[in-house]
Amino acid sequence: MKKISIVIPIYNEQESIPVFWVELNSTLKKSPNYEFEILFIDDGSTDNSFEEIEKIIKSNSNVKYIQFSRNFGKEAALSAGLHNAIGDCAIMIDVDLQHPPILILDFIAKWERGAEVVVGVRQSNCESDVIKKAGSWLFYKIMDRIGETKIAPRATDFRLLDRMVIDEFKKLTENNRITRGLIAWLGFKKEFINFEAPQRAIGKARYTKAKLFHLAITSFISQSLFPLKLAGYLGVIIMLISGLFGIHVLIVQYLLGIHGGLYFSGIAQLAILIIFLVGLILSCLGLMALYIANIQQEVMHRPLYIIRKSINIK
Repeated sequence: MKKISIVIPIYNEQESIPVFWVELNSTLKKSPNYEFEILFIDDGSTDNSFEEIEKIIKSNSNVKYIQFSRNFGKEAALSAGLHNAIGDCAIMIDVDLQHPPILILDFIAKWERGAEVVVGVRQSNCESDVIKKAGSWLFYKIMDRIGETKIAPRATDFRLLDRMVIDEFKKLTENNRITRGLIAWLGFKKEFINFEAPQRAIGKARYTKAKLFHLAITSFISQSLFPLKLAGYLGVIIMLISGLFGIHVLIVQYLLGIHGGLYFSGIAQLAILIIFLVGLILSCLGLMALYIANIQQEVMHRPLYIIRKSINIK
């Protein structure tokens, strides 16, 4: 009998967990030919999430629990789940029911037909406001243009990974990570499942716009060298433009004495040029600082997460 691991990251989800468990348990009972292990990864919750999971563990020996010492972020939680999953494949799913558990059956079916990675692609999200939708569209457009690895638009962390993919994922060591980007980089044979994201069962989204923006910046840096190259490209363009402008001013205003109705004093010209170049230098330094910060974190090689407590983890 094949074993399937279900990886569930949580953060302050005490109200959602009981509702989610009913839906998940109902779905898994429809696949009696598989053995399931359930891994709850508690990303430093400060509510009673553990108490709710403890109730489930008491009556379900296949449920496992990992609790972080603090909030390390969803990417770390997903990684911890994959690091500890022992199944022939693993399915990552959110507890808020915006990833419909019933689709797990479709994921397994595609896996049995040979898919090594099955990706859930969200067609729409009724909770997303205009800013989030526009930001998501812009993010995937930019990533499609500059990314070293292509990420499917609207792809989510709701996905299945074959054991072979999990083993390769566990070899990746970077701390600043976006899980879906790393899985895309790994390659392997992919299939996709489209779904509509319903309303959250209970509570509100934990990913604020600020966190989503930070995740997007991390994705750009970790998945593409274009922003770093952009500084060089801008430098060349600015040198060409400023050089042509300088030649124009030299010939028209100084050699020929033609002002054309406009006259810029030498101080004004110098001030504009200096301000423009200072802005360019600061922009380039800012881009390079992001990469240097990323290098620093990787060189320090701190652990991706710290486990405070675990239950049923070997």
